Amino acid sequence: MTWLLPDEPVPVRLMATIWADTAGLHDDLAAPSDVDAWLDAVGVDRQGVAATPAEHDSARQLRDAVRRLAALVTADERPRATAQSAGTPGQALAVVNDAASKLPRERLRLSGTGLALTADVAGSPVAAGLAQVAAEAQQLLGENPSLLRACYAPGCVLYFTKTHQRREWCSAACGNRARAARHYQGVRSARAKQKPGSQTPAR
Repeated sequence: MTWLLPDEPVPVRLMATIWADTAGLHDDLAAPSDVDAWLDAVGVDRQGVAATPAEHDSARQLRDAVRRLAALVTADERPRATAQSAGTPGQALAVVNDAASKLPRERLRLSGTGLALTADVAGSPVAAGLAQVAAEAQQLLGENPSLLRACYAPGCVLYFTKTHQRREWCSAACGNRARAARHYQGVRSARAKQKPGSQTPAR
């Protein structure tokens, strides 16, 4: 599978597992195996452990919650994009914070005659991986929300980080679509102005 927006931060890549084309909306996390493939693609080490159905649900809930909060901080007005958001901002915050709270904590332990700092992984590596993604989402949404943008190209439901002052779209393809749509609208407006007013003849 080709995952969208491979150069974006991990939370943005998670949000991009919901995308749209002329056929409608698509969900790239349709099965637990998709969660495994996505974690592998973004470099999260799940130690070969496969996601359970419950972890699959958790991944989708986290994705939808991050999208809801992204819609909040970007004042997103796209109906198709916000339809995939999860509940109220408060509910979305609870999902993200709860997921991040499962991040393995480092503990100081005795190691022979010395001490060692190791991560305390009590649960599944998949859950730990999702916790890591949630923590990165907290940082993006809480510390750098001004970098996040909604892509307003025709039909797009994706978000992106504004890494360049002139960047307006999530991808070159969306930029091309937006420019083509603007050109087409300009041509239509020009033609409409050139046509003389017409009246329906009386019968």
